[in-house]
Amino acid sequence: MPTIRKPRDEPAFMITRRAVTAGLATTLIALSRHAHGQNADGAEQVLTAKSSPVKFRPDAAAEADIWAFNGVLSPALRIKHGKELSLKLLNETALPLSLHFHGVRGPNAMDGVGGLTQEPVASGKSHEYRFTPPDAGTFLVRPCILDGSAEPTERGLSGLLIVEEPNPPQADRDIALLVDDWRLDDDGSMAPFDKPTESAPAGRLGSWLTVNGKATPERIEAPPGGRLRLRLANTCNARTMRLRFDGVRAYVIAIDSQPASIFEPLKASLPFGPGTRYDLLVDLAPEAGVTGTVMALIGDGMPLVEIVTTGDKRPDLPVVVPLPPNPKLPEAIKLQNASRKDVVIKGDPKAPNAPWTINGAAGRSPGAPLIKVRRGNPVVLALTNQTAFVQPIHLHGHSFRLLHALDDGWEPYWLDTVQVPENKTVRIAFVADNPGKWLLASTVMERFDAGLWTWIEVT
Repeated sequence: MPTIRKPRDEPAFMITRRAVTAGLATTLIALSRHAHGQNADGAEQVLTAKSSPVKFRPDAAAEADIWAFNGVLSPALRIKHGKELSLKLLNETALPLSLHFHGVRGPNAMDGVGGLTQEPVASGKSHEYRFTPPDAGTFLVRPCILDGSAEPTERGLSGLLIVEEPNPPQADRDIALLVDDWRLDDDGSMAPFDKPTESAPAGRLGSWLTVNGKATPERIEAPPGGRLRLRLANTCNARTMRLRFDGVRAYVIAIDSQPASIFEPLKASLPFGPGTRYDLLVDLAPEAGVTGTVMALIGDGMPLVEIVTTGDKRPDLPVVVPLPPNPKLPEAIKLQNASRKDVVIKGDPKAPNAPWTINGAAGRSPGAPLIKVRRGNPVVLALTNQTAFVQPIHLHGHSFRLLHALDDGWEPYWLDTVQVPENKTVRIAFVADNPGKWLLASTVMERFDAGLWTWIEVT
């Protein structure tokens, strides 16, 4: 492994190596069979967002009125890299919608921010998304409407877009694992979505955890000595957790959709904040009947996934090697030429008249951009969190580097979502190579709806 310089003042929960090494029917079939890796290349796919009541707990007296795409919770849609994605969103919910493809560095008109890059899709209306994702990887699909994202997201309208590499790493199975939480009442129904009275809502935490829309743990069977590719995504609204891998050997090969310098997590543990995605290759025990576990370190620990070795031992696999680097991302960022901007986050849910703000103002549309730069220019943003909460912040349309403390280098991976610890500053750098209006926003939807966002313009 390459040596990475340890910076001063290392924050907790940061996704650094220092921390981690510390047609409707056609679509329905494609979505409902996501665990089996069915592709959805070809004709336009229709995603119908609608009410789909479900009983999460077998003993529940009532169903939860969730919203789902074509009746499928936490779907994973797969296409091959280089193929065009063609989706038609049909909104049969009671609220306006749009679809953001979280992590996709695609065209601005297809970024899916209702109120900024498109008109929100009213109830009973539809909208077409058509573009070719430039990168392979694991991406989130979720609602993104200025002032109106929390309820659609927390009712379940989230999924994955998996863009498969032409030559993927060898594995016995490629498995998408979307982790979500739900706030349920005692009878199992969805807890009410009350309008927040505070100007800085902390965010809705769920009381019931699911993987791929089902009760945990998700059970996976694989041959002894096998290898799995796990695509783990945190689509919880406000729940930051850690993952621990027991009884298996895990290698991180990509973070936030982009290839990373391969590593094994320190103490088999990874931070897992809202919006974060990991691609891992997981090697299994050589004996049959062994159970490996992906644990969420919540309370005493909660198993998210159980992997059981069954059958005959498979032939030995080659050693794990890194994914090829993305040639569309720059090898270096000229920090000395960068446009720089401070981004100060404030807000306190416990104090009156202390709203969420960035540089003293809540996000509004129309409004002035945080920064305006020409295409191809490097940018450095200093994200300073002056609140008592970890702030997960997502940059649309770009991938960025996490800088070392003295601007003397960066971590050997790319991110599009960063967890900014309370009362800390994190600096990110990227080349503004994608023209348009791009959000820089909280992934905690109540905070986003309350104005914890701004935007940059690339001309």
